[in-house]
Formats: sequence, C-alpha cells, structure tokens
Amino acid sequence: SNSKVTAAAWILPGQAEGVVVLPLGYGRKRAGYTGTDKGFNAYAVRASNALWSVGAPSSAIKKTGDDYPLACTQYHFNMEGRQILSTATLEEYRKNPNFANEHAELPPKELSLYKGEAEFPYHRDKWAMVIDLNSCNGCNACVVACQSENNIAVVGKEQVMRGREMHWIRIDRYYKAASRTNDPSSYNESLDNPETFFQPVPCQQCENAPCEQVCPVGATVHSAEGLNDMVYNRCIGVRYCSNNCPYKVRRFNFLRFQDWETPQLKLLRNPEVTVRSRGVMEKCTYCVQRINTARIEAEKQNLPIRDGAIVTACEQACPTQAIIFGNANDPESRVAKLRAQQRNYSILAELNTRPRTTYLAAVRNPNPELEKA
Repeated sequence: SNSKVTAAAWILPGQAEGVVVLPLGYGRKRAGYTGTDKGFNAYAVRASNALWSVGAPSSAIKKTGDDYPLACTQYHFNMEGRQILSTATLEEYRKNPNFANEHAELPPKELSLYKGEAEFPYHRDKWAMVIDLNSCNGCNACVVACQSENNIAVVGKEQVMRGREMHWIRIDRYYKAASRTNDPSSYNESLDNPETFFQPVPCQQCENAPCEQVCPVGATVHSAEGLNDMVYNRCIGVRYCSNNCPYKVRRFNFLRFQDWETPQLKLLRNPEVTVRSRGVMEKCTYCVQRINTARIEAEKQNLPIRDGAIVTACEQACPTQAIIFGNANDPESRVAKLRAQQRNYSILAELNTRPRTTYLAAVRNPNPELEKA
C-alpha cells in the first residue's frame, strides 16, 4: 500500500524494538468542539487483510523535522522515594508481609482541628474504598465511567495542556527497572524494559482532610458517614482546598466548560448530579447519589444497606474488579475484610490524613529464569 500517515512520535519505556503503535479513532473531521482535528487518522494505513498490524521495513518511517504539541496529564513518573505505589515480589512479601506500611506512622498521632474519634463514631455507615493494584491494568474504563456518571466536562486538548483537566479519577503510571545504576552516562538495559504499574487515584475522602481546614466558606464539609462533601452553592473558587490537597485530586472550572444551550446535549447528563459552572471546585464524591438511592430503598424495607447494594461508577466499569466499595463498619463486608489485609496501605500515610480510600500493594511473582534470558 502507498498510504501514509504523518504523526507525532512519543518515545516511552517498555516499547518493543522496531514497533510503532498508532491509536485508532483520532484525526476525525466532525467530532465536536473538543474532538475535531485532534490526533492522526491511523485508518489510512489499515488494510482489510491486516486490521491490527502492518508489517513495514524501518526505512518506511522517516522524520519530518516538524514539531507537534502533545497533551498529557502526567509528565513525572518518579515517586521521589515516597511510598505512593507499593510493590514487592512474592519472595519479598513472604519475608516481610508488612512491607506496604513501612512508611506509615504507627500509631498515628491524634492531631486535628476536629473533634476526637468519640464525637465522630460513624456508628451507622462508614463508607470506604479499596483499590487492588494487583488487578489494575490501566485501561481507564473507570475514568470514562466517572465522567459519564457525574456530568464531568470534556475540556479538550488546549485546556489539558494548561493543566485544566476535569477527571475526578486519574490513572497514574509508574515504571520500575529491574536494576539501577548511579552512572547516568552508562547504558542501563533494564530501563528499556521496565515493569509498569498503574494506580487509580480518586479523592481519598480523608477523615482528617486538609482541604476542609482551609475553605473560608465551608464549601467542603465532613458528613456524618465520613464523606468529604462538596457544597457547590457555597464555593467561591479561592482554590485553597486544591492547594492544600496532597493528593491533587480536586478540579476547578476555570471556564464554563459545559454546553447549556444545545437542547440535545441535556439528554447526555445524569439528572441526579449537579452540573457545575465556572468558578466552582469539584471532586470525587464516592457517587453519593448512588449511596442516597440505596439508602432510600433500604429505608423503605426497614433494612440496613446490604453489602454490594452500592456500586460506584468506577467500580461498575472496572473489567478486572480492582475497585471495591462498601461499609467499613460492617466486619462481614468485602471492603472491611480487604482493609484488614497486610497488603492494605494508604498513600502518604505519614501525613496523618487518614484516607478512606486505601490500596492493596502489588505483589509480582517473576520467573528468575526469564529475567536472565
């Protein structure tokens, strides 16, 4: 075939030698304000007898010398020595089952501007989420599901390049090399074939939330069930909460990203979720609308909310069941049992934010013979 595609190249670790990946679905001419003329049309080199791979000599790929701006939501892949994503081999896990909590303060100090635990016993429901890093494959289905469920705006490439993406949950990607070298001039072969780890990061729903302490108008408050709630009508957009959040999970509407004029687009939105406008901060709510729906149904039957009755949008969409949501006060609930595992840990636990969203550390079982090969 004489077809060709002019596209930008992005070099990433872990890609096989001599392989170029072209994503499908981009380069469209009529895809709305945020989708038109974005990316490159890879269908031009796709043939009916080679739908997914096109064999071509390396000489068929040539540099044009042109520049093209790329938009990305993560440019930094180094954890800087912090235990953000915890991982170990099976052998290391057997030697030290508590490896995931080595950086945490034990016991955590009760230093807070809030009342003590006795005043907030969470005697009824205590919502929590556990994310299994062993299962997450970075497919981003949770991001799309959350965006659809919670009426999150699609801001487009230009706004993403300004750091104004609106996703309530993001997928952080980290690379881990099998070996390290302190000499930057020497070639480290393991860096070309690193292990890749993915970590979904929604709002951590901290019990000792830094964002709540700095909001001057009480637009972010703590509920009786431990949720970090947003009151959109109070928000005046000072963004102190975003500055004080160590997890950087809050999103601010710099512009009126939503289209309120086109009648047909109103059918796209979830009527149970408020549509935010310019100058308002927003974040993950643990799909509080689904929590309230389950509570109403349970009260009709005069029964407690059963385990599994509430399924968040991200949990529902996850193909590997890496996200688990439930009542941590119920010892028989799945989320409570997972939180009791030794692999369970909190991101930046040393900050004493006491997140409700915790993670199960990744445990790999590599074959040493394959590593030698």
